[in-house]
Amino acid sequence: MTEGSFSRVGVVGLGTMGAGIAEVLARGGLAVVGIEVNQDALERGRGHLEGSTGRAVKRGKLTEDAQREILGRITLSTDFADLGDCDLVIEAVPERLELKRKVFAELDKVCRDDAVLATNTSSLSVTDIAVTTGRPTKIVGVHFFNPAPVMKLVEVIATVLTEPAAVTRVADLVKGLGKTPVTIGDRAGFVANRLLFGYLNQAAGMLESGHATRDDIDAAMKAGAGLPMGPFTLMDLIGLDTCLEVLDAIYAESRDRRHAASPVLRELVTAGLLGRKTGRGFYSYDKSGAAEAGLAAEQALSLLHL
Repeated sequence: MTEGSFSRVGVVGLGTMGAGIAEVLARGGLAVVGIEVNQDALERGRGHLEGSTGRAVKRGKLTEDAQREILGRITLSTDFADLGDCDLVIEAVPERLELKRKVFAELDKVCRDDAVLATNTSSLSVTDIAVTTGRPTKIVGVHFFNPAPVMKLVEVIATVLTEPAAVTRVADLVKGLGKTPVTIGDRAGFVANRLLFGYLNQAAGMLESGHATRDDIDAAMKAGAGLPMGPFTLMDLIGLDTCLEVLDAIYAESRDRRHAASPVLRELVTAGLLGRKTGRGFYSYDKSGAAEAGLAAEQALSLLHL
């Protein structure tokens, strides 16, 4: 391994996001070690990898030989010790600070002293994670967007403690994978989410105030701003619980009213109406995930206005 390169990369957490990152790395010719908490979770991760690459084969984007090569570069394990030879390890577990700190405590024990450790957080403080380790200068944020094999943007986050060389190496890796890296400081929401969620939250506020209907706001942003989907369709796709978590994290740091979550969003999350994944959010969905003319959001609004 040369000073600027990574040849063996670990990924901790093989949910949709982590499996996507592992696939991107393997597609780039890197040896990957995928770690999950137990055998059941590991098999689910294997299913994500086989399913994603299998869909690419069906679409003619990947040959069966290429699929086998990609999957052959990924070693799956439940033993953190198997990360010992990795040059870089990317943590991709759920967005809970204590869980991420627990993962990094384990990584601190098993990884080489010169290994770079990265968190794929979308809203938590990278500094809060870094300071609980014995190697804060080697900790970076590397925020892939979902689905990782498709989305080009990767935010590379440096804390005030991170060695510039570690940031450069990660950004170079991202570029070598065919992605577009942007390097930024450790601020809640980073760049894309800080801008995006202010807009999404404002759309929810406009709906709540009666400024316009859900469908008209979505149509206006698609036809007028050229966006592929409107804000309510997008929030349902992201998951309303995730939207609320990101807004709360940004607001806790910034105290900017643009990120003070709209009451209708909080109401829907409390009611368990989280978007596509639960079948109802701002829209209702049939079993195939197609939007129906559901009135979940309007029903929540009527309750708020009683």
